[in-house]
Amino acid sequence: MKAYVFPGQGAQFVGMGKDLYDNNAEAKEMFEKANEILGFRITDLMFEGTEEDLKQTKVTQPAIFLHSVILAKSLGDDFQPDMVAGHSLGEFSALVASGALSFEDGLKLVSKRAHAMQKACEAQPSTMAAVLALPDEKVEELCAEVDDVVAPANYNCPGQVVISGTVPGIDAACEKMLAAGAKRAMKLKVGGAFHSPLMQPAHDELAEAIETVEFKTPRCPIYQNVDGKPHTDPKEIKENLVKQLTAPVRWTYDVEAMIGDGATEFVELGPGSVLQGLVKKINRQVATSGMQ
Repeated sequence: MKAYVFPGQGAQFVGMGKDLYDNNAEAKEMFEKANEILGFRITDLMFEGTEEDLKQTKVTQPAIFLHSVILAKSLGDDFQPDMVAGHSLGEFSALVASGALSFEDGLKLVSKRAHAMQKACEAQPSTMAAVLALPDEKVEELCAEVDDVVAPANYNCPGQVVISGTVPGIDAACEKMLAAGAKRAMKLKVGGAFHSPLMQPAHDELAEAIETVEFKTPRCPIYQNVDGKPHTDPKEIKENLVKQLTAPVRWTYDVEAMIGDGATEFVELGPGSVLQGLVKKINRQVATSGMQ
């Protein structure tokens, strides 16, 4: 069985999607429609911008979403997933690719999400850190010992958890992680504490927007980040998508559940190959490939 997976923020690169735009008429049309919806030419930034341009959350998120969704669309009848999942932002790409959300609504929600997250980041100085070679339970325990807001944000693969919180909180947590035997506890170059309680203002804003959008039953189950379980009910999918902003991304659980349900091949659609690497770290027996 084949699982299609969609990357999140951090996978972007200058030139992403340009081949699609130049060589596929339908892809070009979708990119141009996106320029109209967003109110600026995101294609100029994707194809010829600087790395700094692409790092802006309001650009990064729609750019990665567009690349992934248009890639899936370009496969036509070859896109036959038995199951889908996306890492953080990638969950929106997975929902559009699997037919649960229209392209237009998906892009509008991603843009709204990006702006809301940017605002939340500016309101409260915060950051994230990658912790290597500690069990998930130990990371959770040490986060709970810190007085400031600190929480696990991404369970990426066994031995790799990203934590999220206030700047003093993350500093204190990193010290604890290293003292407990972590191989590394390294602050990331991000502008905020994604997937933590500090994203509550963005959560509320996105919840309002999601409520106005129609979700349909996807063509196959989507394994969602908040619980690592398969979902096809539009109401559940909506609720989980809202929770995702303040809850951790349980990627390890997603992949393990998909393999448990029969996935033997994982195809990453979108920029980069981060998810292929994480899938291999979770289970070396499965096949992985990617399309950019």
